[in-house]
Amino acid sequence: MTTDTPLILVDGSSYLYRAFHAMPTLSNSRGEPTGAIYGVINMLRKLIADHPTERIAVVFDAPGKTFRDDLYAQYKANRESMPEELRAQIEPLHELIRALGIPLLCVPGVEADDVIGTLAKQATQHNLRALISTSDKDMAQLVNEHVTLVNTMTNTYIDTHGVVDKFGVSAQQIVDYLTLIGDTSDNIPGVPNVGPKTAAKWLQNYGTLDGIVAHADEIKGKVGDNLRASLGQLPLSHQLATIDCNLALELRAEDLHITAPDVEKLKALYQRLEFKTWLG
Repeated sequence: MTTDTPLILVDGSSYLYRAFHAMPTLSNSRGEPTGAIYGVINMLRKLIADHPTERIAVVFDAPGKTFRDDLYAQYKANRESMPEELRAQIEPLHELIRALGIPLLCVPGVEADDVIGTLAKQATQHNLRALISTSDKDMAQLVNEHVTLVNTMTNTYIDTHGVVDKFGVSAQQIVDYLTLIGDTSDNIPGVPNVGPKTAAKWLQNYGTLDGIVAHADEIKGKVGDNLRASLGQLPLSHQLATIDCNLALELRAEDLHITAPDVEKLKALYQRLEFKTWLG
């Protein structure tokens, strides 16, 4: 299975929050919020216009807990709950994406990252180029000679060289890098006072997290003390930061084709949401 056009994998949850915060407050005449829906569809339209393809999927986080919550009760514990105004827009947005003929995936028990990672791995196995549209730094671990990231907000692309330029480590070292620095938004504990520069320097010197752990006694100063004090929790942080690329999905990379839009459904949705330009 080879084709000139890439498989585009869209981080729908990332798009949703970006649109919600970037768009002015829009609503229809019934007072239903519509701004995030309008923003996401606009972003999708532009992405497809800039990267014409017949293969695409938009992937959203499913509601409810994931296997990471089972591993670590404090996972994402410091995140505020989703605003009700945004939650109300999810179902009509999903309906609209499906009506446009775009495959949409929302898999319970895992995160959108894991679904995207699994599809990207399948694409690589089939020698198919994949373009992941996201602003999430964690996705850098998925980059390889077949998989590239694009941030449509900044119009920047990250390939294997781009990962090294941005993070100072290779894509294969990103999980170890994330383990060391931690992640405040996901509440993943890292090594206290170890930031991106220190993590990159250690990985340049010792190659892997295992290499750093093996030489932990050589690392001087307060950061060395912090590393040695953190050795017990590093395996958990590593597990939390690792995208699961081996999910058993109902849809596979080769199944993700754009189909003809459902014109009647689109018409009804555009009327309900009062998107008059698109209705026209």
